[in-house]
Formats: sequence, C-alpha cells, structure tokens
Amino acid sequence: MKIAPPYFRTVRASLLSGREFNDTDVASAAPVAIVNQQLARQFWPRENPIGQQLRVWDVKTPQRWVTVVGVVSNIVQNDMNRQRIDPVVYLPYRQQPGGGAWILVRTRDAATRLTNAMRREVRALDPDLPMYGPMSIVDRMERFWDTRFYGSLFLIFAAIALLLAAIGLYTVVAHSVRQRTQEIGVRMAVGADARDILTLVGRQGLLPSGVGLVVGLAAAVLVNRVLASELVQVSPSDPISLAVASAALMGSALLGCLVPARRAMRVDPIVALRHE
Repeated sequence: MKIAPPYFRTVRASLLSGREFNDTDVASAAPVAIVNQQLARQFWPRENPIGQQLRVWDVKTPQRWVTVVGVVSNIVQNDMNRQRIDPVVYLPYRQQPGGGAWILVRTRDAATRLTNAMRREVRALDPDLPMYGPMSIVDRMERFWDTRFYGSLFLIFAAIALLLAAIGLYTVVAHSVRQRTQEIGVRMAVGADARDILTLVGRQGLLPSGVGLVVGLAAAVLVNRVLASELVQVSPSDPISLAVASAALMGSALLGCLVPARRAMRVDPIVALRHE
C-alpha cells in the first residue's frame, strides 16, 4: 500500500517502533517501507524488524528491495467483513507514485459540510481531473460491500425458510395424527385416558422430529464452517441461532401432535371408530 507521510496520524495508527515516512523519502532516496505488527510477528517473530529487507511482487514481477524503517499497529485494510488482520507493507507514495490516489481528511465537523468545499478546491486546481467522492469512511465501506443490506436480505430469507419449514413440519405431523383418529377412538373405548393418548401421540410424533433435528443440527454445524469467512462477530455454531431454529421446529412438531390429538379425544369414541 502506497501512502503519504501523514497517513498514520490521519487514521490514528500507532507507531510502535522506528520512524514514519517523511519528505526526504523521494524517488532518489534509499527505498524504504513500513510494516504492520502482523507482518512483523509473522516474518520476524524473534528479531527486530527495523533494518530488515523485503520486496513485494507486482503480479509476477518482483520489485526492488526495500528496507523496513518502522512498525505500526494493525489496521483492517483488505477484509470486507472487517474482522481479519492481514500482513501489510506500506511504501512511500513519492518513491513509487501511481495513477490515482485517495485523499483522507480528518475533521471535527460533519463530513457533508466539507463536500462542496473540497470539490471547489479540486476543480480550481484542475477542472478536468476526475474525482470520486468526497465521502465519509463509513459510506465508503458500505459502498464497497453493503453488508447491512445483504445481511438484512439473508435474514429475511432465513426467516421465511424457517417459517415454511415449521408449517411443513406441523402439516406432516398433524396429518399423521389425524390418520390415527380411529386408533385413538379404540384406545379411548377400552379405557385409555387423555394422558395415555398424549403420551402415545407425542412419542410417535416427536421422536422422528427429534432425530431429524439432531441430524440437521450436526449438518448445519459442518456446513456453516464453510461460511465462517463471511460471518461477522458470529460463530459458525452460534448457539442462539441454533436454539431459536430448534425451538421453532420442535414447537411446530409439538403443535402438530397436540392439536389433532386433542381434537380426536373430544370426538365420541363411536364416531371415531367409524372414522376413515
């Protein structure tokens, strides 16, 4: 990453050792670099990074060797989910200038107040210069990858899928219990009470649901590990999410057992015996 000398002060990164870039780090000077703490720990865990040499690669072309002159605190640079710290090499922009640049400005006022003023100043310098922004860092990150929008969208889809699964499970269990109306009538006719009927229906209705739920939870934990890189501050085996989904499905199965069973128990045994 190519930066100007005030970059670390602007983003409030801490210089841990060595020095920052300055105005003497130009193309004719010795090539230098600053690394973040993650890179220093990874490549020089028991050595002093200051004075070490490294070089970066432009696709398949190696660049010139540079000397490390400073180590700074870690900053999330490349992860769209803002949870992974990558090793980063900072190079002085004046030694390796590029075709474009981002200008960071720290202000105590609202960022929207500076938008028109910054546009006027840039236009005064070069009316033909293309300009993207200005915008706040928060807006820039959201435009880069709108996590809130996609997160809300996936939440809605997940809620709909859970609702459909609960309705489907209730329907299947309720249909299975209704088919046993005649059996329930026979049992009541020979002396079975409400507790016996509910125990029978609950055992045969909830047992398959429980087995399926255990298998589904195990599969969910395994599959969610593939999505671990896309989750933000949530474990692939998040207990709250799994508990809510399990409670919804088991509640649907329980209703599917109780509602038709209680309805069948209110029917006269003679009528139930004639039920087909």
